[in-house]
Amino acid sequence: MNFDDAFHALLGHEGGYVDHPKDPGGATCWGVTERVARATGYSGHMRDLPVDLAKAIYRRDYWDAVKADQLPAAVRYAVFDAAVNSGVKQAVKWLQRSVGAVDDGALGPKTLALVSEANAFQLKSTMLGTRLQFMTDLPTWPAFGKGWARRIAALLGT
Repeated sequence: MNFDDAFHALLGHEGGYVDHPKDPGGATCWGVTERVARATGYSGHMRDLPVDLAKAIYRRDYWDAVKADQLPAAVRYAVFDAAVNSGVKQAVKWLQRSVGAVDDGALGPKTLALVSEANAFQLKSTMLGTRLQFMTDLPTWPAFGKGWARRIAALLGT
């Protein structure tokens, strides 16, 4: 999966403007939080966040940050989606735990080597299981858990 395909798939999960009272991220549009949008210089209402700006943010802050182009094709989208949903550092930690690397959240050459040696489909399944287990312990699980579980389940088929 390339970035354009990943971005299109991601929008299917993230949707447009949302401001759920139980979401600690606050108002989002295309899944981009207001904090992240403001950090990139966006000053308009979150409801009006241009999709092209969201795409640029996702490319720079998530896809490139997890070195998705260097990951096996079967793992790319799962790592990217995890980074968007839970942060780059946490996504990398799940990936590292899944290959037996030190889980420091820094995606360096040692982790990339272990990832390249792993069975990509098994790695993806292990990582998604680790991610799901982590999320069930979050205080926001009662409000968002059903959607997260569906999201992760859908990733098993990608």
